[in-house]
Amino acid sequence: MSAAGSRTIQTAACLIIGDEVLGGKTVDTNSAYLAKWCFSLGINLKRIEVIEDDESEIMEAVSRMSNRYDFIVTSGGIGPTHDDITYQSIAKAFGLPLKLHQEAYEKMKKLSRPHPKQPNFDWNVDSPALKARLRMVELPTDESRDLSEQFIFPQQDLWVPVAVVNRNVHILPGVPLLFQKLLDGLKPHVLPRLVDPEGKGTHRIMISTPLPESSVAEYLTQLAAKVEPHGVKVGSYPRWGRKRNTVTLVGRDKDYLESLVAEAEEAVQGKRVSKEDELDEPSDKTEKKKL
Repeated sequence: MSAAGSRTIQTAACLIIGDEVLGGKTVDTNSAYLAKWCFSLGINLKRIEVIEDDESEIMEAVSRMSNRYDFIVTSGGIGPTHDDITYQSIAKAFGLPLKLHQEAYEKMKKLSRPHPKQPNFDWNVDSPALKARLRMVELPTDESRDLSEQFIFPQQDLWVPVAVVNRNVHILPGVPLLFQKLLDGLKPHVLPRLVDPEGKGTHRIMISTPLPESSVAEYLTQLAAKVEPHGVKVGSYPRWGRKRNTVTLVGRDKDYLESLVAEAEEAVQGKRVSKEDELDEPSDKTEKKKL
């Protein structure tokens, strides 16, 4: 059994937790990073939700997601302040106690740098500052399971662990830099559990077309029905204010996707591109500058 469990990972969900996201104070970038990460590994990200720092909301969402999806990532709410309630809420959702994780605590003491605003902080003296730090290493713990399955340290230069609850809920911080480093560090733990252990991922082909969606709708409907048995999805994306739109072919079988390109290009009078704006004409403003 791997450190994160033995269940094969085919589907994923993301739970963004934080009043600051819903209030517009912070822009969520973690779900976008996770989406690209899942896409690169061939994991089907099925759902992204943003909820407030509310115990009942967290409990409901994480329980539902854990029952429906193979791999769940939460982001946010694991800091030292009163509104950081993700650990306690997820522990309550699965009937688990919060326990001091000694290894995480020792790593915290070793790797944390002294804060200039707390020059007299002492790890050996009980204080409000120490209690606040301890909140970040008091983790949901299932005492009937091996601790190595429940707590992963993906990056040796970080004391923050990824707590794994109910075998499929992975609790990550909301700080984007930490989130990204820890998620990337989880890859070796995830690869053995994929349908394709080599992690070849999903492939996307983009075709830029000058035609409006109404002109290509019938063809794309027929194409979608044709390729669905091969696990391929056909997408159409209008680009408002631009003269060209984008058609996409997404699937795991790269060779089959490639076999569709010539037909699709001809049908939509388009051309394959590596990025959506590749064939865009320069704006009048840009042309004047060049002149």
